[in-house]
This record gives sequence, C-alpha cells and structure tokens, in this order.
Amino acid sequence: MLHTSNRIKMPLGFWEGLRRLGMATHDVVRKAQLPITIITEPVVTTAQYFAIWQAYSDLIDDTAKGIIKLATSFETDHYPPAVLAAYHARDYRDALKRMARYKQLCPPESLRITEEGEHCTIELEWLYTEQPGPPMLVGITLAFLLELGRRGTGQPLRAKFVEFSHSIGDVQTLEAYFGCRIQIGANCNRLTIHREDLDRPFVSYNAELLEILTPVLDQSLNEQQRSRSITEMVKWIMKRSLTGGRPDIQTIASELGMSDRTLQRRLTDEGTSFKHLLTQVRHEQAREYLADPSLDIKEVAFLIGYEDQNSFYRAFRLWEGDTPSNWRTEYLGANLIN
Repeated sequence: MLHTSNRIKMPLGFWEGLRRLGMATHDVVRKAQLPITIITEPVVTTAQYFAIWQAYSDLIDDTAKGIIKLATSFETDHYPPAVLAAYHARDYRDALKRMARYKQLCPPESLRITEEGEHCTIELEWLYTEQPGPPMLVGITLAFLLELGRRGTGQPLRAKFVEFSHSIGDVQTLEAYFGCRIQIGANCNRLTIHREDLDRPFVSYNAELLEILTPVLDQSLNEQQRSRSITEMVKWIMKRSLTGGRPDIQTIASELGMSDRTLQRRLTDEGTSFKHLLTQVRHEQAREYLADPSLDIKEVAFLIGYEDQNSFYRAFRLWEGDTPSNWRTEYLGANLIN
C-alpha cells in the first residue's frame, strides 16, 4: 500500500465494477490511450489514474448516471481494506473519520471533515497535483461518502447541500440521488450532511474485524509517512501557495505541524534547503506554465510568485540561459515537430 507522490494504487475491484456495469474494460483503456496491460497493473501514475476516470466518463451517456451507477453497484465484498474499515465502523462519524484517515493510503484524493453547528462538511482536495481530478471521479467520491452512510446505517440518508466546481451532467438526476440542492460552479467540491446523522449507529458494525484491520492499516499509514520525504511534502505545499507571492518557511512549517527550525534541520538532513527548494519549484512550475501557450508571460510570472516581470526574466535567464519567450517558442516548435 506504500506509494510515492505519483504512484496511485488502483481500487480493488475497480475493473470488475466496470464489467458489472456492462462496460468493456478494453474500451475504457483504449479511450484513455493507455496500454492494455494497465488492467493488470496494481499501481498507476496520477495522469493515468485521471485518464482512466475521464475515459469512463466519456463512454457513459451522462456523467450523473455514471456516478450513481458506480457508487451504488459496488458490492461491499469488493471493498478494499481501507473502505471495509469504514463500512464496519461503529457509527457514521467513525466511518467518515476512518475514510479521511485511510484515504491517505490511496491518493490523490484527500478529505477534509468539519463539524459546525447543525452541519458536517466533507471537502475533497487533491494531493501532490495541481491538476483537478475529472468531474466523474469527484462525483463518485462524494456520492460514495453518502452511500457509505446509507449502507452502514440502513437508512435512506439525505445530504443537506452538495457543491461541484465543474459541470457534472444531469443535475436533476444527482439532486434526486443526494436528496438535496446541488450547486455547480462552486469554488470547491464539497458534501454537506446533517450533523445529527453522524451519531447514527452502523448495522454493519463489526468490532472483531476492526480489531484485525485497524492495526494493519495504521501500520501501513505510519510506514508511508516515515518513508515520504520532507522535501517532497514541502515542494507540494510550495506549489499550492506560490501564486502572487513567496511562501515563507514559517507558514509551511506550521502546515506540517513543526517549527521552522525543525523543518530547516530536516531539510538539511535530506541534503537541501528551503531556499533551494523554492528556486527549484519556481523553475519547474515556470517550465510547466510556459508550455501552455494560453498563458502570457506576465501571468506565468505571477503564478510562480513574482510580483514584477523583470525579476522573473532575470531568474529564468539564470535557470535556462534564455528568455521565457524564446524558451517557449523553441519548446512549442519542438513539440509541433514531434
């Protein structure tokens, strides 16, 4: 279950789930423009993972129908261990906490749960990637969180409110499934449920099974966190917070739950420094943004944290020995030939 930032463990039973829906797995792979051997691969890259979900979405008549079909048809006996631990939890609150905790073993999705007043919100975020996940994947993730509550409690739970950042197909179909109003074009992807539902006990509660699963999953999570380099985590946070400014070590250290002195020491132990990583991230992001012809140079400078364009030009010359505009022209020309 261990992974690096760009290694995604495919959900157990995913391909079987597609077959049960009457979809040929080979068609999905071809649509995703991936090698057919991907079906037997337990681990894929983030780009491949997103391509598979997008292909499934493209082959379904309507995104909303595809979301509901997959969320409701997945048999509990095909749940991976992390989801089994949630399904057999004591109550809905315990189940959601386990989902959020063990989701770290299966990136790139991350769940942030907040209880406030009469509501509980579960917001979907992306780990290690700036690229937003396909709407189909977003929809299934949020739908399954409600499905988990329905199956666990044995009750027809209804959500309070659902927000999606992108178009998600037939909204009325989804509103009927979630049992609430849905907002499209929101600034986040979020499921809001009734807080009182969190106390509902699960009829599927299995204390003996949890005693077996929990220590194994916790050990996997601890091993993963120890193996993940601090350098990797700092770079990911930097990429999220570059736009329009320069992230400082105090802010990033706080997000990692440590002092800036401890963070600098950890980075030194890994043979790098905060300043070096910031330069490296800006360089990597500059190349990535310049490869997109829809962004002008001024926008690229802002996106990687330079308030004035001249500072960006000077930095880029040091990195590449050329101006941003010349580099872009050569890059786009070379890719056109290839």
